[in-house]
Amino acid sequence: MKEKLLSTARPELTCVLIGVILKLQEEDQAKEFLEELQFLASTYNLTTVKIFTQKLEKPDKSTFIGKGKLEEIHKYVKERNVDVVIFDDELSPSQQRNLEKVLGKKILDRTTLILEIFEQRAQTAHAKTQVQLAQYQYMLPRLTGMWTHLERQRGGTGTRGGAGEKEIETDRRIVRDKIALLKERLREIDKQMATQRKSRGEMIRVALVGYTNVGKSTIMNMLSKSEVLAENKLFATLDTTVRKVTIDNIFFLLSDTVGFIRKLPTQLVESFKSTLDEVREADILVHVVDVSHKNFEDHVNVVNQTLHDIGAGDKQVLMVFNKIDAFTYIPKEDDDLTPTTRENLSLEEIKKTWMRHMNKNCVFISAGKKHNVDEFKKLLYNMVKEMHVKRYPYNNLLY
Repeated sequence: MKEKLLSTARPELTCVLIGVILKLQEEDQAKEFLEELQFLASTYNLTTVKIFTQKLEKPDKSTFIGKGKLEEIHKYVKERNVDVVIFDDELSPSQQRNLEKVLGKKILDRTTLILEIFEQRAQTAHAKTQVQLAQYQYMLPRLTGMWTHLERQRGGTGTRGGAGEKEIETDRRIVRDKIALLKERLREIDKQMATQRKSRGEMIRVALVGYTNVGKSTIMNMLSKSEVLAENKLFATLDTTVRKVTIDNIFFLLSDTVGFIRKLPTQLVESFKSTLDEVREADILVHVVDVSHKNFEDHVNVVNQTLHDIGAGDKQVLMVFNKIDAFTYIPKEDDDLTPTTRENLSLEEIKKTWMRHMNKNCVFISAGKKHNVDEFKKLLYNMVKEMHVKRYPYNNLLY
C-alpha cells in the first residue's frame, strides 16, 4: 500500500512554498504560479506560512535550489516547525531524497500535490481507479525514498523473490503488477462508457471545458437545473457529469469535465482518457474563462494547448467569459506614463482587444449572479440549432 503523504483530517498542517525563477522567466509569472500553488495547498487543507523564491540559471541537480537558499529554508522550517515543504516544479527522485535528508520534512512537488488532491476528490470507482493508476505510474521511478513499505502479499502460493533479490526490485514488480491490473480495470470501464456514449445516438453533445475553478459546474447547474458540486476549490469536479438540456425547442447533452491547469501531470492525462473522451467526442465546446482573474489570457492559452494535445483543438467553440461581477480594474491617471497593464483596462476596453474578432462566438456573463445569461443561452441555442439542422435536415419544420 502507498503511504499516505498527509492526513487530510488535520487542517492545521502548515507548509512553505518554494519556486525557482529561471533565466528567461518573468518574476510576475513566477509569482502567479506560486499563488496558484498556494491555492492548491489550501485545497489540500494546508496553510501556507511563507513563500521562498530563488533566481537561478538552471535548477541544481542534487537539491533543485542553491546551497545558501537551502540553509535559509532549513533554518526557517526548523524554527517554525513547518510540516511540509512544497516545490512548484517536479523533483527528481534523487532531489527529493536529498531535500528530505537536509530539511527533515515531508517534501512534495507540484505533481505529487495535484495527484493527492485528485485522490482526495475522487468519489466514484471510475475516478478512484484513474487516480490510482496515475499515482502508481508516478510512483514507479520514485520508489526509493518517496514511498515506504508496499504490500508484500502476492497472489496464489508464490513467495517473495529468491534469496538476494533486492527489496526495491520486488517493490517495482508489485507496482508494475498493480499498474497492469488498474489498466485492465480501466479498459473495462472505458468499454462501458463508450457504449453509454454510443447509446446517446446522434444527439448534439456540448462539453464545458476550461481552467480549473472558472465556474463550469455553476454553469452546468444553471443550464440543466441540476445540483453538481460547485465550490471555490481547485478540481471540485473529477467525474464527468452528463445532463440532457433543453433550450426552447432544442435539446442536447451537456457534460461538465475536469478542469485543466498548468503543468497537469502527464500521468493524469493518460489515466483520465475516458473522461477526456467526452471532450474529444463533443460537437461543441463551451470554453469557460474567469475574466476576473488577472492572468485569464494565460489560462485560455493553457486550455487551448491542452485541447490541442488531446486531439480536440478543431472543435466549434463558444467562449464564455464568466465572473464579470468580480471584475475589477485600476484606471490610470492622466499623467501616468508607465506602460498600460491588464489591471488598467476596463471590461469594455478588454472586449475591444483580440475578442472583438470573435464575432458572435463569445459572451460575457456572471453565472453566479445570473447576469447576461439570456444572451449566453441564445448564442448556445443558435450553435446547437445550426448543427441540429445539418444532422436532421428533415426536421426543419420544428424551427
